[in-house]
Amino acid sequence: MDITLQIQRQSERNIAPKFKSYRLSVPESTTILDCLNQIKWQQDGSLAFRKNCRNTICGSCAITINGRSALACKENVGSEIKRLQKIDPDAAKDPILAIAPLKNMPIIKDLVVDMKGFWDNLENVEPYVSTGARQIPEREFLQTPAEREQLNQTGNCILCGACYSECNAVAVNPKFAGPHALAKAQRMVADSRDRRTDERLENYHDSESGVWACTRCYQCNSVCPQDVAPMDQITKIKSQLLQRQNPNTNRTIRHRKTLINLVKQGGWIDERRFAFLVMGLQNVSEIFPLGWRMLTHGKLPVSFEASEGTAEVKSLIKQVETLIESSSDNPVK
Repeated sequence: MDITLQIQRQSERNIAPKFKSYRLSVPESTTILDCLNQIKWQQDGSLAFRKNCRNTICGSCAITINGRSALACKENVGSEIKRLQKIDPDAAKDPILAIAPLKNMPIIKDLVVDMKGFWDNLENVEPYVSTGARQIPEREFLQTPAEREQLNQTGNCILCGACYSECNAVAVNPKFAGPHALAKAQRMVADSRDRRTDERLENYHDSESGVWACTRCYQCNSVCPQDVAPMDQITKIKSQLLQRQNPNTNRTIRHRKTLINLVKQGGWIDERRFAFLVMGLQNVSEIFPLGWRMLTHGKLPVSFEASEGTAEVKSLIKQVETLIESSSDNPVK
């Protein structure tokens, strides 16, 4: 099969990138990494990219393929053409695969990015069992199979950077830890050997760098090559915080608990009460300017109507709560 790889090239960090096209004749089963190797070995030895294991284990070869972050050693020509055909049915006639470096990271050269920020954010969550918990000289620190199973999904992370590259929160907030770091953070929260859960959760509660800065776009879940589902791990940390934090002293927690309680009470979010319950009467002045601008621009509805099907929503919530209560009373052995 004849294809064209349109690769973003950048010789130095401060020079504007350019795209260069390379023609190849390869089988559909050829991986994108093999295509890059062929270009480097046979057409252009100056092309720079990272690679190592070639078997979706090390995460080194993560790049952007047709606009999405992925492992070059995992994706192949045939699968990429099928994706393009969903957008353009004629894409298979003369397929062009767009190859670029990972996003949200400075470019060093071509497809090689500077991952310092990525690693620094990971180090900041301290993704290792606390030293104090390991000081048990008389025996090994053993875990039950059930306790170990809690770590399997997050333990599959190969730190390729695909989730970080796609993260909308990282793109607009340089202080945000990133989905990779918070997925590892959840591993520590769930680890029975660690003794710093409360301290960790307090750190992950930070409004700028912690879990609340996540935009919940699910891009990290969609591109993760190992099904770690970073967004799901972030949600688990949020659940822990919602259980532990006092809503009377923390507005972030009060916001989420108020939303949940309103739905439980009425089957919908009553906007008339929501802002006042979250802000409190003493802080109404904070939202008054925004409310006034909305009113003068015709964006504040005069009347509010409950959503349809509120009875069904309340019934579903009660059923879920009943199931949770029954499962906690009769835990699986």
